[in-house]
This record gives sequence, C-alpha cells and structure tokens, in this order.
Amino acid sequence: MPCNIAVYCGSSKRAGQAFLDQATAVGTAIGQRGHNLVWGAGSIGLMGAVARATQAAGGKVIGVIPKAMDHVEITYQDCDELIYTETMRQRKHIMDERSDVFVVLPGGFGTLEELIEVITHRHLAFHDKPILILNVDGFYDPMIKLFEHFIAHDFAKAKHMQAFEVLTSVDSLISRLDEVTT
Repeated sequence: MPCNIAVYCGSSKRAGQAFLDQATAVGTAIGQRGHNLVWGAGSIGLMGAVARATQAAGGKVIGVIPKAMDHVEITYQDCDELIYTETMRQRKHIMDERSDVFVVLPGGFGTLEELIEVITHRHLAFHDKPILILNVDGFYDPMIKLFEHFIAHDFAKAKHMQAFEVLTSVDSLISRLDEVTT
C-alpha cells in the first residue's frame, strides 16, 4: 500500500551536487516503490530534485506551500496535487497530517525548524511516525552534538534521542524506509 512520505530538505540553488544526488536517489526510491512525496512544493534545490525524481520513477507528488512563498521557492507547477496555504504553520500542519513517515535531508533553517517540530510532537505523543535523518558525511553531526548538550544539561532526556533515527548513507536510509513502509 502506498505511503505518504514527507521530505524536509533545502531549496537553495547553491546546494552542492552531492546533496542533489542524494535527494534524487531518495526521490527515485519513493517513486519506484509507488509511494507519494509530501513536500514543500519547491522546484529548486533539493526540493526540486526529490520531486522530479519521485515523479520520474512513477510516484505522485503532493506539494504544500504558502501563497506568499510562491515566488521565493519557485513553486513546482507539475504537482499531482498542489495545496496553497495562508501560513507556514498551516503548511506544516497539512504536511504532518498527510504524512506517514518523515525523512530529513540536508537543508538550512527551515529544514531544521521542521525537524525540531516533528521531533517535539513525537516527544509530546502527538504522533508516533518514524523520523529518518540522512546524515551523510556528518552533515547533521553538529545538531546531534547540540541535542547531546541538551541532555548533558538536563533540558532533555536520553530517551528523546530515540524519537528519530540517524542514517549515514542513502542506501541505509532507503533500506530503513522500506522497513517502515511495509
């Protein structure tokens, strides 16, 4: 049965080719397995790469974007379903509600903010959906160290690190995605 997979990732046009290749591989895996991509509807950077690859491999893409962001992220017009919202909070709410799994690829402040929110919601038992973080070449190592810093200073508990999984290769991410979507 197809799953809806949220992918949080960067929309920067300056993303390196290695990051674009990772996004393409993840999108291809989503599409080949007949799953649907739920993402921020951007056509550039990793966002565009994952969407194009998902569709090219036979998957459907569900884009969610605030009207005011239409020009900033250059909306992917070839969505199978395109949802415009009024606010970022509505965007994230719809993405959360429509998704069965969260995948986090490299990105910037927006990607980090989306990740932190789904982790927090999992801690608070608003959902129990898998959260998979792609950490190729240590991209997210500083963030993980920050989380450990929270624990060391008693602002979080060690068990909170179990709310998400960190995978260090595209292949391991795809394998884990296969496990959680069957």
